[in-house]
Formats: sequence, structure tokens, C-alpha cells
Amino acid sequence: MTEIPEIKLNDGNQLPVVGLDISQISDREKARQTAEMAIKNGYRMIDAGANDDNQIALGEAIKETGVDRKQMFIITKVNVSKMTFEKANKAIEFTLKELDTDYIDLVVLAHPYGDIFGAWNALSYEKRQGKIRSIGLANFYPDQYVNLELAHEDKPAINEIEINPWFQQTNDVAFFKGRDVAVAAQAPFAQDKDNLLENKELKHIAEKYHKTVSQVILRWLTQRNIIVTPQSAHEKEQKEYLDIFDFELTEDEMIKIKGLDKGESQFFDRRDPAVIEDIFGESLKQLRNQ
Repeated sequence: MTEIPEIKLNDGNQLPVVGLDISQISDREKARQTAEMAIKNGYRMIDAGANDDNQIALGEAIKETGVDRKQMFIITKVNVSKMTFEKANKAIEFTLKELDTDYIDLVVLAHPYGDIFGAWNALSYEKRQGKIRSIGLANFYPDQYVNLELAHEDKPAINEIEINPWFQQTNDVAFFKGRDVAVAAQAPFAQDKDNLLENKELKHIAEKYHKTVSQVILRWLTQRNIIVTPQSAHEKEQKEYLDIFDFELTEDEMIKIKGLDKGESQFFDRRDPAVIEDIFGESLKQLRNQ
């Protein structure tokens, strides 16, 4: 079984640099099968997101494989529709029951919208109660992060942001690392936008090491101590994503990949008010009078 390097967070906890994300699987049984397969393939960190069925599925998979709970690093998220103190608190308690566990290793605020102060206070409270080990963020820009950090004693341990060869966010990565906040890459393959996985430069590097382009991208990230949780329900891919520590990219290869940066999200502009209203509007309206 591949030995996966670990990263130490600013709260002293450690997590594997590679995990698997099952949060986007819509079928509960498929999510359970995928998580069980991942555990058997050597994964010890799984992100179930904010999906209730997937959290239940992950809890079932852990039990069915017989792996020691202490060996697993479980990640869950709080969505915008739960972004208040009371709603986030209830969501965490509900998640603990769904997972059938006494604690969650990492709970993340999924987006910087809604009553993030209230939700963050809920995470901090549950952490002090021993029900969460680490608390973090996703999709926060530096200014949004500073707003949260300066107003609270509990510092985020991690921020998950979109990072892939097309959108590298080099300045943001440097900012968060400079604040001793671990960085995790969301959508490392950019869902193959603009045929990323067929890029000639990446394919040339992959051929040199007898690897796939996906493996090269994951190595490019982990070599910079960026955490990755790619998605896959296929055993071959799951095994490939762990088989990335027997080679190291050269400085010249890292520079070539850096040159692929287009400087824009491959999904949507999180600074565009119209986009935010379209994607999160209904969830935010649910928070009214709460």
C-alpha cells in the first residue's frame, strides 16, 4: 500500500496530502461503494461534502471495511443554506449521527456567503466540545479570510480553492501559506475544460515519467504541499491518484506548467454579484428571519 505523506495543520493535527472526494456522487449506494473502494485502495482521507446521503454512505463504508476510525480523516462541509450559528450547529450534530462517529476531523464552511461569523462560531464551539478536530474554509479570497480571522480567536486551518494548471491562483496560494493556512486544490483537473488532460506540454511530461496527465497534475500540486482530493468512482483512477510519489518534477517542468496559467476560473467568477445571486440566491434567502 502506498505511503501517503502528511501535512501538519496550524492546530497541530495532520492529514494526508491526497484524499478522495465523494461529495458530488448523487446516488447513496454509489457513494458507499466508491468510499469502500477508496478505503481498500489505501485512501485514509475522504471528503463527503455537505450531502446527507454521502455522509451516511461514508460512515457505512468505514464500518464495512473494518478500518480503524482513528486512521480515517473525514471532511464535511457546511453549505450556504446552513450559514448561521443555529443552523450550522444543528448541521454538525446531524452529520455526527449520519456518520455514526463521535467526531469529525475537518469541517469546512463551503462558501463565504451568509452569516459566516455565526457559522464560524458554531464550528469553533463544536471544536471546543471535541466534536470537530479542525475547522476550515473553502472558496475564501484573502480579504474575506482576513475579515474572518481578525474577528475570531479560532484561526482557519485550511482553505480549499480552485487550483489547476489553467487557474493557478499563485498569489492567493502564497498569501494563505504566509498566514500558516494549508491550501487544498479544488477541481485540480478543471473537469477537463479546454481539453486540459490532452495538453501537449503535460502529455510530454507524463510520457517521460510513464504517468498519466492526471498524475502529473497531482504531483505538481503535492510537490508544492497543496492538498488534493480528486474525484473518481473508478478503481484504476483511484489507484493512479495515489501512485504519484515515485517521481519528482524538475524545476524546469514546474516552470513549464506555471506557464499554462490563464488567470481565470474555469467555472465562474466568484466576484460577480449576478453570478452569486444566480447560484446562491435561493440558499441565502432561506437564511432570512433565522
